[in-house]
Amino acid sequence: MDDKGWRDRFAAFAERKSREADAASISALETAQAGPGWAGGAEIGNDWSRRLYDGGFALPPIPGGRPSVSVIFVQSRDGNTGGREPARLGGGDVDKHLIYEGLSRVGADAVMSGATTASGQDTFFSVWRRELVELRASLGLPRHPTQIIASQDGHLDVEGTLLFNVPDVPVIVLAGPGCRERCAESLAARRWVAMIPIDDADWRGALARVRQDRGITRISAIGGRQTATSMIDAGVVQDVCLTTTGVTGGEADTPFYTGLKPPTLELVVRKQSKAENPILFEHLAVASQK
Repeated sequence: MDDKGWRDRFAAFAERKSREADAASISALETAQAGPGWAGGAEIGNDWSRRLYDGGFALPPIPGGRPSVSVIFVQSRDGNTGGREPARLGGGDVDKHLIYEGLSRVGADAVMSGATTASGQDTFFSVWRRELVELRASLGLPRHPTQIIASQDGHLDVEGTLLFNVPDVPVIVLAGPGCRERCAESLAARRWVAMIPIDDADWRGALARVRQDRGITRISAIGGRQTATSMIDAGVVQDVCLTTTGVTGGEADTPFYTGLKPPTLELVVRKQSKAENPILFEHLAVASQK
């Protein structure tokens, strides 16, 4: 597909996503419990988001020399995050449009995913609800976040995936040895794509390069339990945005953390929705990174 074809495809995709987000019926969350928050953190919001979120959305302070990283997950009532169709976990419009594609990334310079989450022809991560697009603009951020993909082996469809083919939006590939070998040529052909090496789960070094070379200060990391676990174990995650639904299901035994040393999580805020499909949203600070 040529550049015009990709631009037309992205325009159609963006129009569909915006229409869907603006049409969604989003019920308000209510604050159930608040923790102490972060020293030196920030809070963002506008009238619309504060009414539906019941207050401002907290952002952690940015660590020295690298970006802050938030990991975002929705889990079933029995703690499963895996499944071919995440919507079946039951987060509904509140989770999708207010949290997942909303406040968790509206203040982020970049959205990061693993290669599996980034698979699929129409894959591109941004904010779509009009009021949240306006909030992002008021923060002085570009319309769309930089797209970051982490891949060790390079099983990426660079030629066929939307996010790699929107020249106006920068892409960073955190590439392991296999990815560098397999994808070097296709990535180099796209001037808006940068490849940053990552070896042996050296998240601190790779993220320092992301900050130094590309000016990224906040990352919203979505999906990819293995990637999230690796980053948590490396001590580079500041907070977790976790939505728990009332649905039992998902792929069995798929918690968001799969490692041997579960992080200590401290409550920032807990909110609940009492709509037809109730959810519990918890914003949690990773204690060692607080």
